[in-house]
Amino acid sequence: MLSASAPTVAPLSTSQIEDLRLASSKMLGPERRFFQATMTLKYCRGNPRQAERVFGWNRDTIELGLNEQRTGVICLGAQAAYCGNRLWEEKHPDVAQALWVLAESHCQQDPTFRTALSYTRLTVAAALDRLR
Repeated sequence: MLSASAPTVAPLSTSQIEDLRLASSKMLGPERRFFQATMTLKYCRGNPRQAERVFGWNRDTIELGLNEQRTGVICLGAQAAYCGNRLWEEKHPDVAQALWVLAESHCQQDPTFRTALSYTRLTVAAALDRLR
C-alpha cells in the first residue's frame, strides 16, 4: 500500500514510453545510465525493478546509474583496453613509420590545386619490394 507521503507519478502513454526507449537507445555508456536513472527517479520513484518492467531497461544498469548520480562518481569500463584487435600501426610501429616515410616520398599534389589532398602513385607490390 502506498503511503500518503509517496509522490504520485502520472502514468505514461505507450507512445511516451516508446519515445523514452528510443532516446535511451541513441545514447551510450554514462550518458545512457544518467538518462535512465533520471527517468527512473521521475517516473518510477527511483525503483529499478519498476523501470525494468515499464521501460524494458536492465535494472542493473539503472542501479549503476542511480549510484553514479548519488555519489557523483562515473564508472568507466575497460572494454576498449582489453577487447578487439589493436590497429596494425599499434602492433608494428616501426614498419608503419617506414611505410609512412616511403609513401611520403612518392606523394604528389593534386594537379588542379583545388584540394589539399595529395596522391600516392605507389602500389602495394612496389612498397613491399622497397620495405624488404
